[in-house]
Amino acid sequence: MLRDNNRHTVTCTSTILPVVVSVLLLLTVSTLRANPGPDKAATAGTFRTKCAMCHGPDGAGSAVGKSMNVPDLRSSVVQNTDAELAQIISNGKGGMPAFKSSLSDDQMHALVTYVRSLHQKK
Repeated sequence: MLRDNNRHTVTCTSTILPVVVSVLLLLTVSTLRANPGPDKAATAGTFRTKCAMCHGPDGAGSAVGKSMNVPDLRSSVVQNTDAELAQIISNGKGGMPAFKSSLSDDQMHALVTYVRSLHQKK
């Protein structure tokens, strides 16, 4: 009787344990996919507060930016590699301030993606 009870416990455990592990893995993967980083609305907000004063809401340049010869972010001249764009956002360039102390790496990389999307809207 005890032997049958142990065999039943082992059988149940060996069946249930893989199911529980699979469910936990699926939950972890779905959570990671649900939170890939800053969302588009947050990135657009960051662009509005940090960039649009000079670069304009669409990346074409504001009156202030045009007076400072800020390039059109939608142009192919600005569409550098991701690493170059991230470096410019981080360290600044010309009259553009550095944002490495006020933006996280994730926010800067999200801005790179956002700048790329502006080129597609031109």
